[in-house]
Amino acid sequence: MPFLDRADAGRRLGRALSRFRGERPVVLALPRGGVPVGLEVARALGAPLDVVVVRKLGAPGHPEFALGAIAPGAVYVDRSIVRQLGVLPAYLEQVTAAEARELARRELAYRGGRPPLEVTGRLVILVDDGLATGATIRAALASLRQRGPARVVLAAPVGAPETITRLRDLADEIVCLETPPDFRAVSLAYDDFDPTSDAEVMRCLAAAR
Repeated sequence: MPFLDRADAGRRLGRALSRFRGERPVVLALPRGGVPVGLEVARALGAPLDVVVVRKLGAPGHPEFALGAIAPGAVYVDRSIVRQLGVLPAYLEQVTAAEARELARRELAYRGGRPPLEVTGRLVILVDDGLATGATIRAALASLRQRGPARVVLAAPVGAPETITRLRDLADEIVCLETPPDFRAVSLAYDDFDPTSDAEVMRCLAAAR
């Protein structure tokens, strides 16, 4: 059954995660679209909300097609795709540097100078609005592991079955409500999948505080 919007998806995901409420989890969401979902999960669990800012490394001429992704302190590159497309090292260095600058800008904008939430020794629930290729999630997980959480539960309303299979070794647990065998795009699971703005991300974070 499709989700009405990201808030509806987050409420339903929050109910599926209710067993973690007593473990005092921290909810971290991927901007932009994962944040409205994460806000509802955080509300359901009585948990604090923060972001893990991630930027896709787009292919030459096709920036929406991910060669990999970058997150604070972590870079993931899909070397098989890089080889298939014949992407030159100079291009990879250029796009990584550009996205690192945008990453820093967004972290400052979203947090307003506040430090990231402390996750050392805590249960972290990492939320996105959907799992398609998994490139951004891989970078987010690599970044998050450096901060010493006790466990990481990856949570999303919808995901591609093959992507979830590939991510199982990277998260301690995965909770995904819908895994359609004919998965084509995250947007098809939503009635309303309008883009999430920076302003909405900041409103969600302020509401959680």
